Amino acid sequence: MLLEVNGLTKYYREFKLDNVAFSLDEGYIMGFIGRNGAGKSTTIKSMLNLVHRDGGSVYFEGKDFFQNETESKAHIGVVLGEFNCYNQSKLKDITAVTKRFYPEWDDNVYKSYLEKFSLDESKKVKELSAGMKVKYALTLALSHNAKLLILDEPTSGLDPVSRDDLLDVFRSIIEDGTRSILFSTHIISDLEKCADYITYIKNGKVYISQDVESFKDGFRLVSGEAEDLIKLKDHLIGYKEHAFGFTGLVKKEDLDFFEGLKQAPADLESIMIYVEQEEKHE
Repeated sequence: MLLEVNGLTKYYREFKLDNVAFSLDEGYIMGFIGRNGAGKSTTIKSMLNLVHRDGGSVYFEGKDFFQNETESKAHIGVVLGEFNCYNQSKLKDITAVTKRFYPEWDDNVYKSYLEKFSLDESKKVKELSAGMKVKYALTLALSHNAKLLILDEPTSGLDPVSRDDLLDVFRSIIEDGTRSILFSTHIISDLEKCADYITYIKNGKVYISQDVESFKDGFRLVSGEAEDLIKLKDHLIGYKEHAFGFTGLVKKEDLDFFEGLKQAPADLESIMIYVEQEEKHE
């Protein structure tokens, strides 16, 4: 197993990351989803020891990450949001500093990604578009033999064409089966296009972690009239009322309660929307 997270816990005054656990093998993309404030960034920072964890373990390539942090980080590439540091610096100067920290830095790989992404080393960071900044950050991450890429909201703020281009890059990165991507995002439609697995975190806890198709197959959307809702709302995960009645989300094993009502498959975005509706109806 490439990455194993077990019982990861972090306490803040008004928030708790509570016993987070998931795993990711080589050759896959895992989407890491949850609404703002659910704990996605806290999980990533706790995993990487960027903030002090209060409990739990992380194993990378079978070794305790925290006991082998320097060695492990040499094979992990991290992109935390948009690359906005050193705006006045040229790319070649940032690269010259960065490569010193990685014993397996490969100039040939670096140059190949510069060409692939049409990056000009003589440009300053401030001269790059948002999409090109992400591509440069990925170039740095991929040039030191990273086995795992951890990307926290890398497509945020990009236009649809740039996002789609970047998703193609993600798919190409894992093609040889030796690398994986943990991809945190609130743009759920991006995950429909590229993710193999989903880990959904809600209020600091893992709600579900499994492959995408099983995740989606575990739910259905149902629609009915107002009088149906009165009788059945206790069996719904979440629902929205409208002029013609209601639409809600139900677990597949509870479909017998909704016999005779309209049913439809649920996509990732619908699942997240209705799961987050759950608290409003408790």
